[in-house]
Amino acid sequence: MKVLFVHPYGNNFLPGVQDITTIFNLMPPLGLLSIAAVLEQNKVPVEIVDCYAAPAPVEAILEIIIAKKPDLVGFSCTTSSFMEGYQIAELIKRRKPEIVTVFGGAHACTIGSPLLDSFPAIDYLVIGEGELTMLELAKSDLVNVSQIHGIAYRKDGIGTSTAQRELIEDLDQLPFPAYHLLPNFPERYTLPLFSFPTAPNSSIISSRGCPYSCSYCDRSVFARGFRFNSPEYIIEHVTMLNEKYGIRHVFFYDDLFTFDRKRVTRFCELKEQKQLDVTYNCIARLEHVDEELLSLLKGSGCWQVNFGIESGDPEVVRKHRKFFKLDEVGRKLQMVKDAGMRVKGLFMIGLPGEDEAAIRRTIDYALTLPLEEINVTKFTPFPGAPVYKTIREHGEFEENWPLMNCMNFVFVPTGMTKAQLEKLYNEFIRRFYRRPRIHWGYTSMLWRSPRSILKFLKHLPEILAFELKQKW
Repeated sequence: MKVLFVHPYGNNFLPGVQDITTIFNLMPPLGLLSIAAVLEQNKVPVEIVDCYAAPAPVEAILEIIIAKKPDLVGFSCTTSSFMEGYQIAELIKRRKPEIVTVFGGAHACTIGSPLLDSFPAIDYLVIGEGELTMLELAKSDLVNVSQIHGIAYRKDGIGTSTAQRELIEDLDQLPFPAYHLLPNFPERYTLPLFSFPTAPNSSIISSRGCPYSCSYCDRSVFARGFRFNSPEYIIEHVTMLNEKYGIRHVFFYDDLFTFDRKRVTRFCELKEQKQLDVTYNCIARLEHVDEELLSLLKGSGCWQVNFGIESGDPEVVRKHRKFFKLDEVGRKLQMVKDAGMRVKGLFMIGLPGEDEAAIRRTIDYALTLPLEEINVTKFTPFPGAPVYKTIREHGEFEENWPLMNCMNFVFVPTGMTKAQLEKLYNEFIRRFYRRPRIHWGYTSMLWRSPRSILKFLKHLPEILAFELKQKW
């Protein structure tokens, strides 16, 4: 079967405001690219339509799909992009009902077979990791699908699931993602503004799963546990990106890049030995940080380390993630800076149990930390997260899937209002970024990240238009 993958855009910004994020932060759809690479390896024809890279009305996307004449169209959807993906599937079924529609991604994996009872334009779901399941489905000619592990299908008109697909133990068996299927890679794709020293750049995922149990985290696709590519495989991957596409900086988008010390040590050693001239960013947990690790990261070209801090209120942290003493955070972050790397902090507002006092503690706390940049998300109770099961016991929840993108307060904790949350969110952004130290940090980007400055100036009209609508 000829397969076409679609990465729907969905609603990924604020209602009524032009989305400028894809100008300054657009990473390739690595999940789809990995599945596509396995299909190609097994002689299955495959193409990709990445709506993030080229946003268009659903009617225009339909025409692109029809023109490519696929036998099967696979959609990878988050919760916020699911409804747009489904609109496209409905249009396909009206025009070409013989085209098979398959949905995968976090939303499909979380909801499972009941989606088929409510959304008739979907033929199949892929539950869990998609590489082997999609390969078997594409090569089955839709015969004996009940024998394919890891899918949901209709039996007597009712959605039902097959046996669970076993996880891929050896990730090194997978080919590198099929970056070549993206029409404008790497030119159209970029890491977040000011988060890289040079371009072209891209992202890599070198592990799957997480052994931690944070209340807000959805593990429906890769489950718990921790599986990873070997250091040798990662080096080959980075080398391929550098030699074939000219990539000069990568972001390891793993939740726990530094979790396995032996792996990260060997990676750093190999990268130095090979003298691979590619810098990188990674995400780490504070529990892993020590002088030995930081020396390894810096010596092998690490430019920035991101940390999930989430909250500055001890009780909120204790409720929602593994507790780490807040008085240790600043010391650990300063160690990263002293080692010569940038530090970015990730925060969340509106968690169950928060009140205005707790959020203000987070804001005040963030201002004491040696951070150069922050990312503040609006807490969203995704269906696959542990907290989702009891979320309505802790406040008001508007389960509006298109708005569940971490950019909208769809949940309001008991005792608070949405207006309060918005005001505190804006105050957080304003107080953090309107400080001389932060201004100087961005001034230093003239020589630390000149490509970011050029891109910023090129799109200054869009930035100013966006700023005029904000209430920072």
